[in-house]
Amino acid sequence: MTVLRAWTLVAIGVLGVSISAPLTASTLAPVVAIAFWRNLVGAGVSGTWALLGPRSRLTPEALRLSVFSGVVLAVHFTTWFAGLRLSSVAAATALVSTTPVFLVAIDLFRRVPVPRPVLIGVAVSMTGVVAITGVDAGRSPQALAGDALSLLSALAMVGYVLAGQRVMRTTTPALYTLVAYASCALVMLPVAFLTGTGLTGFSTRTWIEIGVLTLGAQVLGHTFFNAALPVVGPTPLALAILLEVPGAALLAWVWLGEAPPPAVVPGAVLMLLGLVVVVRARREP
Repeated sequence: MTVLRAWTLVAIGVLGVSISAPLTASTLAPVVAIAFWRNLVGAGVSGTWALLGPRSRLTPEALRLSVFSGVVLAVHFTTWFAGLRLSSVAAATALVSTTPVFLVAIDLFRRVPVPRPVLIGVAVSMTGVVAITGVDAGRSPQALAGDALSLLSALAMVGYVLAGQRVMRTTTPALYTLVAYASCALVMLPVAFLTGTGLTGFSTRTWIEIGVLTLGAQVLGHTFFNAALPVVGPTPLALAILLEVPGAALLAWVWLGEAPPPAVVPGAVLMLLGLVVVVRARREP
């Protein structure tokens, strides 16, 4: 794959994931149903990719970690989707991107040496987080609850990232995501039953919205990112994915008429600048 083709895939992937937040916030489909169908279809795509790609296998430990990834991915999706419907798209999308900050916090807890630029980036990013949540606390308790759910979603993503890094030392991304997505979809089934959430019976428009969400974020987004990763590299790709935040905010403004709350914008910009410093300084997948 050429560099130009790889970056084209990244650009399409960023557009795909940027669609996710505004469409999830506006669709009438329940959050549990969105998570179920996204991951079920994603598992099908990963399964096809695994069959067509190089053969691989999962050790018992890798299988356990892959299933664990699916469970925390279910937590990630349900909390973020719920947060999107309580807060603004700009705030929720920015806060869910703070996973690198939580990864640094885990390194500090484990007493792993952390470079000074990373600590500076975390401090800047957390200042932005405080600014965003402070604004939403003044707006309404509902918006603040949405911010809390988005941060919980980012924390759940930490488990997905750490488990995925360990699994993909011994197996292919296709096989790993097949098990993780399938496990996530399976977790959603009892959740749907316990909450009385229907997974079918939606209007034609809602099914189209679920299809666009699945195609854009799950298939084009994550699949294209995985395909481009060997050529682009982890650090440039991680920085490119941060473009989802302004992309989602812009789409929500144009598409839904939801202008980003002016007071949230400085905090979001500050948080993103801090994340750029963290990602560049860590230089890890």
